[in-house]
Formats: sequence, C-alpha cells, structure tokens
Amino acid sequence: MRTTVTAVTLPASLLTQYERFSLYNSPYRAHEEGRAIDLYPGTLRDGRTTAAPSPVSGTVLETRTVTAPPKPYAPAHDHLILIECEGPGDLAGLTARVLHVDPAVAAGDRVARGDSLGDLVRAGFFAPWVDNHLHVGFRPPDRNPHRASGSLPIDLGIDLEPLHWDGTGTVVETGDTYAVLDAPTHPDPGEAFVGVRAEVGEPSGARRSNGGVLDGGLPHYDGGGLLDRGRPVADGSPVSLNGDRLGVVDGRTITWDDVTVTANGGPITGLSLFCARDADFGAKLICPDRSFDVGESVRVRVERDSATGGDR
Repeated sequence: MRTTVTAVTLPASLLTQYERFSLYNSPYRAHEEGRAIDLYPGTLRDGRTTAAPSPVSGTVLETRTVTAPPKPYAPAHDHLILIECEGPGDLAGLTARVLHVDPAVAAGDRVARGDSLGDLVRAGFFAPWVDNHLHVGFRPPDRNPHRASGSLPIDLGIDLEPLHWDGTGTVVETGDTYAVLDAPTHPDPGEAFVGVRAEVGEPSGARRSNGGVLDGGLPHYDGGGLLDRGRPVADGSPVSLNGDRLGVVDGRTITWDDVTVTANGGPITGLSLFCARDADFGAKLICPDRSFDVGESVRVRVERDSATGGDR
C-alpha cells in the first residue's frame, strides 16, 4: 500500500536539466506555498527557446488543450500534458502535470527524462517579461489532475548558494518590460544553483543572519519564498535585503510588506527573483513603465510605503 505523500522532493538529476527554476515567481494559485515549479531550459544557439525536455520518465496519460487568460499579446489557449512518473524516489506513481508545451507526444507514449515533450509555447498565462518555461506540478493519482490547484508542496534535493547583492549593477540587457543587471555574478556557472541572499531578523539587530535564497516577484506577485534557509527560521521573522525590510516569513513563504522597489530613486514594478546556474545570472528589474540603457549604472532599493507606517 502506498504511503500517503505530503510533499515531493525533486532530485538534482531532474533540476540540472534546466538553467533556471522558480517555485514562487508567479501570480497563479498553483504556485502558492511552492506547490508548482517553473523550469527554464534556456536559449538555443539560434536564439529560440523552444526545447521542452521532460522533467521525468514515465508514461503519457493524456494531452489536452486548455483555456488561458486572454491577453492581447498571446493566445487564449495552452496545452496540458499528464505523465505517470516512474521515479526516482517519491516521484514514483505520482502524476506530473506539465503546461506551456505544444505536445509532440500522445497518450500511451513512454518518455525518458530529458526526451522532448514538444515545443515551448507562450500563452495568456505569461506576463510579457516572463521567459519561456515548463510549468510542472505533482499530485497523487487519486487527485483530479485537471484542476489548477491541489498539487503537492515541492522540496529541492539540492543545495542552493545564496549570493550577496548590494543592490547595484550595470545594465547588460533590456527588453520592452525589463532590464537585467550584471550583478550578482554567478561564481561558478554551470554548477550550483544560486539566488539572491536574504537576511532574517530585525535589520538593525544582532539576531539578523543570512536567511537563504529569495524567490518570487517582489512585490508584483502576492508573495515569495525563502529557499534553502540552512537553519530553522521562526514564523513571523522579518526578511530583509540590504537592510530594507521585504516582509515576514511563515514556513518558507514570505508575505511581502507594502513596499515599492526603486531603481535610481524612481519606482519600478519590481524584482524577478529565481534560482539559476547559468553564466547570465543577474538581477532582473521589471519596469514596463521605465527604460534603462545598456551600460547604465543602477542602484536598487526597497522602500516601505508611507501609508503603512513603521520603521524599516
């Protein structure tokens, strides 16, 4: 008889197929409490980001077209692929629920981890600044696999390396809705996954310590995550970046304070926070209402909104 599964741990062999991942960097309920993961394969040499390597080995149970939110820049449909997992570990017997892939597989096909499931697609689920990725959740076979919510919490079977970032950097890439800085820099690209380091505890107090890696959309999505903390963190502890308070943590989920991210003194939509192992890792500014030039120096701060009162 199968033991009741309350969470699923993703092994290194699954995660290292991809350049980046995030558990919390999404506005959708499926990602609440890190119950889904977005896996970013990276960009091909010709500039396309279409490869969709399967995160698991198993048998395809079903593919179907599903409705996506209407957006003027993307189709209002997406695709769902359901796979019965073969393992390893506690993945065995679970159903993997994969979105954002136009399937080249069909029910009954067996796929090995890393096999192509089809081509990555952009649907109305995507904000314009979001890169192509696979959205993946896992649930027991007795749960409805077609519901968006209800997947198991995801744990990471890897160590993350928290990187100090002082909030400064030089713009190395821009788009219509974002800008990427050259800092923080990955110390060993292709090896460990890294992310922006947080502090936990009162920003000016002796109890403050490194608290793990930040994950999520700050503050443009409702909450974020504090991953690979390395030590127990009391619920309700404040989480900060460079002394600027971001919010409080409950488990590994951060509830953002009412804050505004600024770049060179002016407000922007926010920061996109994720884990990466590629050489191009750097802070990503979400700024559809502002533009920055390649080569421009930027300083990022997080400011408490005056209406909330209180000290930072």
